[in-house]
Amino acid sequence: MEVNGIAHIFLTASNFERSRAFYRQLLPFLGLKPVMDTETTYYCVGGRTAVGIRAPSPEHEGAAFEQERVGLHHLCFRARERADVDELHAFLGTLSDVKIIRAPREDQWAPGYYSLLFEDPDGIRLELNHVPGKGLLG
Repeated sequence: MEVNGIAHIFLTASNFERSRAFYRQLLPFLGLKPVMDTETTYYCVGGRTAVGIRAPSPEHEGAAFEQERVGLHHLCFRARERADVDELHAFLGTLSDVKIIRAPREDQWAPGYYSLLFEDPDGIRLELNHVPGKGLLG
């Protein structure tokens, strides 16, 4: 057996309204189309995956995300072109509630690896990378 990618990822936001406002801008910019937008869920599909944002259970509302705890470390989207990474960087500069951790640069993860690292309003790390050709996924 060989899986065909990741079907979807759900993130739970500490403040759903704040995070939904952010992801309503980010995900469509990345080419994902909204298919669900309710009081508790925002869900977009595109690029052979889907990303959902959910409201927390009442006892966890307002909790802080901690990157080094067990669970999600970061989420990385793959760009089709290197210029897409630079385009997203410029777009993020127009948004509030976003923190750029690392501006676009090349890294050692694979030949030609080029990426941007930023955080959503909860501090969840997000990345957009481009690797020429099939990269390590070939």
